Amino acid sequence: MTEQSESGPAHKTLEMGMALLIGAFGLVVIFGSIKAGINWGAEGPRAGFFPFYVGAAIVVASAINLWSARRDDDGRRFAAWGQLRQVMSVVVPTAIYVGSMPFIGLYVASMIFIAWFMRWLGGYRWLTVTAVAVGMPVVTYLVFERWFLVPLPKGPFEEWLGL
Repeated sequence: MTEQSESGPAHKTLEMGMALLIGAFGLVVIFGSIKAGINWGAEGPRAGFFPFYVGAAIVVASAINLWSARRDDDGRRFAAWGQLRQVMSVVVPTAIYVGSMPFIGLYVASMIFIAWFMRWLGGYRWLTVTAVAVGMPVVTYLVFERWFLVPLPKGPFEEWLGL
């Protein structure tokens, strides 16, 4: 293996980064809870009471993890850059899929997502890709919307079809 394939981010760096990210999430929970009210009302605890303490626990746990990661520097690497590229080849399309759902709806987004993964990562023939990419959202529509009567997010295409 070459030196480039053996390089990658340090375990310590990612551990500290995740501790900071999760700590920031805890702070968002705390500030949102304060806006909702963290005291007791006439009817009992207000809406932000329990989330406030959960957010505080998240911040404390993140601080402990950050302190622990700061002390431990054994020189380990988290992963090779090639491994991270493989992970990101799944994470990025999934994030795009989730982010596109409010705009194009669950069914069209799912068709594109399934087709992309089957063709790009799976290498399936176009006939198989088309059958599964169209068939799965149709089955999902029939099961959830027609059988269970649970509406799922629709986009302009489904509105145009009158679904």
